[in-house]
Amino acid sequence: MDAAKMVTELVAWLQEEVHRAGARGAVVGLSGGIDSAVVAALCRRAFPDNCLGLIMPCHSDPADAEDARLVARHLDLPVAEVVLDGVYDQLVLLLTGKPYAAGRRSLALANLKPRLRMVTLYFHANERNYLVVGTGNRSELAVGYFTKYGDGGVDLLPLANLVKSQVRELARYLRLPERIITKAPSAGLWAGQTDEGEMGLTYEVLDHYLLTGEAPPAAKEKIEAMAACSAHKRRLPLVPPF
Repeated sequence: MDAAKMVTELVAWLQEEVHRAGARGAVVGLSGGIDSAVVAALCRRAFPDNCLGLIMPCHSDPADAEDARLVARHLDLPVAEVVLDGVYDQLVLLLTGKPYAAGRRSLALANLKPRLRMVTLYFHANERNYLVVGTGNRSELAVGYFTKYGDGGVDLLPLANLVKSQVRELARYLRLPERIITKAPSAGLWAGQTDEGEMGLTYEVLDHYLLTGEAPPAAKEKIEAMAACSAHKRRLPLVPPF
């Protein structure tokens, strides 16, 4: 991949699509991870005066918010911070009748976090006539490793055709902080959670399969099963054919 050419083309694409939508700029969620850092860097180049980063901790590791601030400082990116702990606690209590418990592992409850972030992103986007630019990459999208109407609820996905290793190439070209580039990817759904642990696959194996079609038999079977089960996440709601 020619990283310089890719950055130039993605910046131009962002500008074109935002203009086509009659919008003014972009808002992006800053998680402290590499994908959001790369997207923020692209948006900063595309919309120097009309770009906002949002840091949205929700019972998150404080280190993630600090890494997000590091990215914002590095890019000289305007940011707003919205702490979602309180509204999350109220929603958990309302839905389950029980108060939030830090050690409780529930995917349904964990998915509330990215969905609250989606609501927050769209509020700020609507206020400014911006589009919400998502951070999902090809590796995550292919196997459905994202929350429907959460981090999947966005207007534009500039990294959707790039696997994780290619995103890292862009990050190095963009000279993002090394701490961000080498950090273990995590959706931050609960303490100690990592992408590879949750998927049961390494990005190395997944990326290689997506680029070549080759993988150990068990990994190939797992990837194809995950892709099939998550197909509904990658399409618009179905409508009757009549």
